[in-house]
Amino acid sequence: MSTKIPNRSEVPESDKWNLSSIYKSNDEWEAALKELPALTEKVVSFKGKLSSSSKTLLEALKALEAAELKMETVYHYASLQHEADEDDSLATDRDGRAMMAYTEMQSALSFMDPELLAIPEETLRTWISEPEYKDYKKYVEKLLHFNKYTLSEKEERILSLQMQPGQTPSNAFSVLENVDLNKQFGTVNVEGEEKPLTQTTFTTLLKNQDRKVRETAYKQFYKKFEDFQNVISALYAGSVNQDVFSMRARGYDSSLHHALYGNKVPLSVYHNLIDCVHKNLGTLHEYYSLRKKILGLSELRHYDVYVPLVKSVAMHHTYEESVEICRNALAPLGKEYTDRLCNGLLNGWADRYENVGKRSGAFSSGAYIGDPYILLNYDEDDIRDVFTMAHEGGHSMHSWYSVHNNPFLSYDYTIFEAEVASTFNEELVFEYLLKNAKTEDEKKYLLAMRADDILATLHRQTMFAEFELKTHEFVENGTPLTAELLRKTYRELLELYFGPEMHFEENSDMEGLRIPHFYTAFYVYKYATGISAALALAKRVTTGGEKERNDYFEFLKSGGSRYPIESLRVAGVDMESTEPVQAACDTFKEIVEQLKKMF
Repeated sequence: MSTKIPNRSEVPESDKWNLSSIYKSNDEWEAALKELPALTEKVVSFKGKLSSSSKTLLEALKALEAAELKMETVYHYASLQHEADEDDSLATDRDGRAMMAYTEMQSALSFMDPELLAIPEETLRTWISEPEYKDYKKYVEKLLHFNKYTLSEKEERILSLQMQPGQTPSNAFSVLENVDLNKQFGTVNVEGEEKPLTQTTFTTLLKNQDRKVRETAYKQFYKKFEDFQNVISALYAGSVNQDVFSMRARGYDSSLHHALYGNKVPLSVYHNLIDCVHKNLGTLHEYYSLRKKILGLSELRHYDVYVPLVKSVAMHHTYEESVEICRNALAPLGKEYTDRLCNGLLNGWADRYENVGKRSGAFSSGAYIGDPYILLNYDEDDIRDVFTMAHEGGHSMHSWYSVHNNPFLSYDYTIFEAEVASTFNEELVFEYLLKNAKTEDEKKYLLAMRADDILATLHRQTMFAEFELKTHEFVENGTPLTAELLRKTYRELLELYFGPEMHFEENSDMEGLRIPHFYTAFYVYKYATGISAALALAKRVTTGGEKERNDYFEFLKSGGSRYPIESLRVAGVDMESTEPVQAACDTFKEIVEQLKKMF
């Protein structure tokens, strides 16, 4: 762990992503931004004419495609620059102008969906069955799915104008967390040396074998969040209120219904996930009891749940070594897959290390134009970052196959599907590392780490999903969200999921106010469904033959051409059934039983 986090300007170019696959320079981006009004006006010229003929509608869809493709590309470039350094005023300015341009375009084009859907459905379906509509048929069919909840042109325009101000809670929280607060956490003494406490190093410090280091980092970190609890609570309440406003404006039954409807995911999938995990919490509680025993603690505290259970195993991997681990582990997917991913990781797809102002965590961000980029905050001493690399690489390869097998208006896959491709890769990395473990301690280490990873993705994300459901139901039922209510609700969930062995601090419930994913409502449950599907598919592919692998690639290539439940059935798993979630819980139980025997 470095004692100083570098500024963006101090990071070598080889460690940054190369955005030239999108635009060669900021000047080229500026020129593209200026093209947007004319492209928008071209689409607007079809206003009032969409129903006149099949040919006219087709021309309008082609104009829409050109405008939205340019807008996506402009926004993608600006967003990536901003995420890499939120302290860069010029990057912030470009990101803001891109968002403004997006809002203006959406407002101007708000006539499109209502007018298109005003065409008699029988006529519309006849037109899109013509060969010329090959690249637009799926797009129109998905619009027809929203027919019931599409408003008038005037109402759609009002909602589109509201999009940019509606991002204020999320944007403000991001700046508060990643810039302002990140400068105030201070330092933690580690073996006589002051180490910076940041969003990124917090995770690393909680894995330190010195319990005093963990305790200090934990209390210092959450104390700073507690100092801002009222403003953070207000920001999150604003985000939830925004979701409820949108749900009510369009006439959905609930915020959850609104979030799931577009992807044709039944509400039962969400509720079954929570119910199934609840039924299996006994195993989770057993694991925490085992952790307490292995660590030799008289009581288990919340800052004790991330420290490795095996002290003596050093798992150090350079960035380049981790790329090679991914190459070898993902070999069952074929050389074309691994070569493309690994070449990308080494040559411009990835922004590798932490810098001042950079967003914490990791993500993959793909668009139709440009490489599928990956943001990392890679730590050579954290084996989990090897898994993170494979995880985000799964997203990026999913994006690559989607882009290269679908037209623009139907290339984008859903988050529900995305978390399958990423977690699938993690499972293959785990199996590879376990098979090649050199000692019994390494096996222990990897099994304990995998238990923690499944826990984090299945149980923890389900807990988050339950919290989101409760907060939205509060507002939908007329109960305002306050800091007190949010903390009380989150603490109850902490106690339920962690069980009787866990002792919490007075401000442990502040964790619920620092999760950035909560500002994209009903997102996190897809991690839990994703790992359930991924574990099943990884087993299917690695124990199967060419057909099973081809089924998986058919899923990766689907993009937005199918709804997620359908595309996963193509791959070989039925997410409407509770079987995948129960199987994931059973896998966790098997690992816990192995750990009991080994310790």
